[in-house]
Amino acid sequence: MPQSWPMSGLSTQAQPFRPRRALLGAAAVAVVSLFGSASLVAQEAFPARLIRFVVPYAAGGTTDLVARTVGARMAQTLGQPVIIDNRAGAGGNIGMDAVAKAAPDGYTVGMGAISTNALNPHIYKKMAFDPRKDFTAIGLLGNSTIVLEVGSALPVKNVAELLAHARKNPGLAYATAGTGTSMHLAGVLFAQLSKTDWVHVPYKGSAPLVTDLIGGQVPVAFDNLPASLPHIQSGKLRALAVAGAQRSPALPDVPTLAEAGLNDYAVEPWFGVYGPAGLPAPVVQRLEQALAQALGDPAVKDKLVAAGFTPRSAGAAELQALTLREYERLGKVARQAQMGAD
Repeated sequence: MPQSWPMSGLSTQAQPFRPRRALLGAAAVAVVSLFGSASLVAQEAFPARLIRFVVPYAAGGTTDLVARTVGARMAQTLGQPVIIDNRAGAGGNIGMDAVAKAAPDGYTVGMGAISTNALNPHIYKKMAFDPRKDFTAIGLLGNSTIVLEVGSALPVKNVAELLAHARKNPGLAYATAGTGTSMHLAGVLFAQLSKTDWVHVPYKGSAPLVTDLIGGQVPVAFDNLPASLPHIQSGKLRALAVAGAQRSPALPDVPTLAEAGLNDYAVEPWFGVYGPAGLPAPVVQRLEQALAQALGDPAVKDKLVAAGFTPRSAGAAELQALTLREYERLGKVARQAQMGAD
């Protein structure tokens, strides 16, 4: 026979169930506490492994240089490697599409830009992502300078001589790091304001562009300054003007295009770090803080400025507001210029 519970003024039938309920209740509390603590530990432990930093252009360009410099400093703060993953093509769309489709856990981020996150949706017939909805803004990196430059084979020394040459040779080619990039935008506006006829030659990044410009395969280029600056300083390329509203500290003797006669001309590309949509707030804050610390490091600042990049730290909210604002502004520019890409 089964053993009876001892009598203590309660029925033998009711007695066994109360301790079990108490045990079950205590177990439930323990389970909730365990999972709550595990969740908290998981958040606090981010990152627990390496982070992939997608650069949507070829190695050797501005985005690559900035990402490697900033990523290395972020890795020190985060305690995990930050690995650069170059995914060039379609004006940056291929790389940023990989970011948009990544798991929203913070282990894949991308270097978006004025082109990928504001201009491209207005000029590409097919877009795999919507920059307004498919990303989580993490933080602004800063601005680059676009330089109008020529190879040594073209005998022009300033913008006026270039325009005279272009008017004598309609259909002259100019190269950029890709269709839909800010450099492409700079070239379109240059042609519009100067009323000259050009043929756009898009490359997959700045590195192959610079190689062909030095070699004489293309005569003129609009490029992000960091990639071209060493070759300008060595005399292999000649800078005629910069596209920004102000002269570049790296090229103080080179005029702006507005100074060279194209009134109101200004194109200033910006860059930021984005993750997939739906990143948890604690993860965004951790990455945002690491990015801010990297940009605040004097060694990082000096390296970026020396390369022709202007670092400017701003948080997730400001980058998101900039993205939406520029999306609307550049949509109007693209429609007016009838920019398009396949």
